[in-house]
Amino acid sequence: MKQLMVICMVITSALITPVNAQSKKVVADKIVGQVGDKIILRSDVLNTIADIKRQAQGQENVILPTECQILESQLIRKALLLQAQKDSLEVSEDEIEGELDNRIRQTIQQYGSKDILEEIAGKSVYQLKDDFREAFKEQKLADQMQKKIVENIKITPTEVKIYYNKTPKDSLPFYESEIEVSQIIIHPKANKDVEDYVAKQMYDYKKQAEALGAKKFEQLAKNYSEDPAVKENGGQYTLNRNDKFWDPAFLAAAFRLKEGQISPVVKSKFGLHIIYMISRSGDEAVVRHLLRIPPVTEDEVKEAKQKLDSIKTEILKGKLSFAEAVNKFSDDESSKFSAGALSGRDGSTFISMDLLDKDMIKPISSMKPGEISESQVYVDERNRKLARIIYYKTKKEPHRENLRDDYNRVSQRAIEEKKTATLEKWFKEHIPTYYVLIDKDYANCSGLDEWRKAAEAAAKNRSN
Repeated sequence: MKQLMVICMVITSALITPVNAQSKKVVADKIVGQVGDKIILRSDVLNTIADIKRQAQGQENVILPTECQILESQLIRKALLLQAQKDSLEVSEDEIEGELDNRIRQTIQQYGSKDILEEIAGKSVYQLKDDFREAFKEQKLADQMQKKIVENIKITPTEVKIYYNKTPKDSLPFYESEIEVSQIIIHPKANKDVEDYVAKQMYDYKKQAEALGAKKFEQLAKNYSEDPAVKENGGQYTLNRNDKFWDPAFLAAAFRLKEGQISPVVKSKFGLHIIYMISRSGDEAVVRHLLRIPPVTEDEVKEAKQKLDSIKTEILKGKLSFAEAVNKFSDDESSKFSAGALSGRDGSTFISMDLLDKDMIKPISSMKPGEISESQVYVDERNRKLARIIYYKTKKEPHRENLRDDYNRVSQRAIEEKKTATLEKWFKEHIPTYYVLIDKDYANCSGLDEWRKAAEAAAKNRSN
C-alpha cells in the first residue's frame, strides 16, 4: 500500500489497451482478482502492461510496473468503484462521451487516420467507443471516490515544518541557481499587400488541387506548408467541433466543407490556410491543411519594438505593473494567466538558465533581478519573427532545499504524503469489509498482503 498514489496514477494512464490487442486473444484467460462483484482478468493485467510499454517507447530510464503492481492498482480501482456506487456518486454521460472522444482522437492521430485505426482494430470508431465506455465510467467513479476521500485534507505550516525536519539533511534535493522570468510578446503583423500576395499564391494552390485531386493537395502541403508538423502528418488532423484547442476561424471554416471540398483562404492566429475535407462524421472530421505565414518586413518589426518600448516606459513610470501589461498587451495567450511567467517541468515559476531559449540567455546574463530588458527580436519554434521585453524578477543562488526558499515545493510534497496516508488508512479500514479473491499465481506479491488477508477471511467465511 506504500505506493498507493503512484499505483492509482498508473491505472489512470493505462485505461485503453493498444488497439491491436483487440484482435489478439489472450490464451487461457482467467479471473486473477475480484473485489465484491467486480472481477479482474489476467488479460486486463497483461494488456495494461503492454499499453504502458507502448506509451514509454523512446523514453529513457522508464521503470515499468510489474504484474503485481498492476493487479494491486486494479484491486484499488475496484474497491473505489464499489464505494462510489455505495455512496451514490455519479458521472454524466456527457463527461464520459467527452473523455471517449478525446482518447479516440489521440489514438487516430497516433495511427494516422480513422480508416487505419478501424482497419487495425477490426471495428468502427463507434464500436471502439462502446468497448471502452464502461471502463471510462469505472475510472471516473473511482477518481471521484478517491477525490472525496482526500478532498478535505489541508496542511498547516507547522505540519510542513515537521515534514521538512524529519527528512535527513543529506536527502534534501540540491537546486542549481534558479530565476523567475516573465515576458511580454508582440507578434509583428504583416502588411496588407504582403498578406494579399501570399493569399493569391494560396488560391493558385487551391486551383491546382481542385484540378488534380487529394494527392496533389497532400504534395502541395508537403512542399509549401509552414506547419512544423507537416513532415510527420502531411498537414492532416482530426478535428472535433467542440474541441477548444483549435483556432475558432480554422474550425468554423473546416466544418463548412463537404467531403472532397477545399476551403477558400482562411485567416487564423497562425497565418493563412486552405483546408481540404477528407472525411466527416457528425462533430468529427479529418482534414488536411496548407499553412502559409505572411512574412513581416523590418518596418513591422520596428513598429512592434516601438510599442514594447512604450509599454516598458509606462511600467517604469509606475502607471501599470508588468503583470497588468502582460494581460493588456501580450499576444502570447498561453502566458496571460501566469503574468507572462515562464515555468519549469514541475509547473514552478523558478527555472534554471538552461531552460531559457538561446535568445533570452544573452540579455538575462547582463541583467539584475528587478530589471526589464530592452525590446528584443527573436525567432520562435514556428520560425516567426517576434518581439518581446523580458522582466528578470528574482534569482535564487545554488542551495540545498530549505523552508525559506522552497516552502511551496516542500508543502506540496508534505500534503501529498498526508493524502497518501489518508488513503492507506481508508483502505486498511475498508478492505476487510469486501469480498476479495486473489489468484494463487500472485501469492508472492508482497504488496498484496492486506488484500490477501481479506481474501483469506472471505474464504474462511465461505467455509463456515
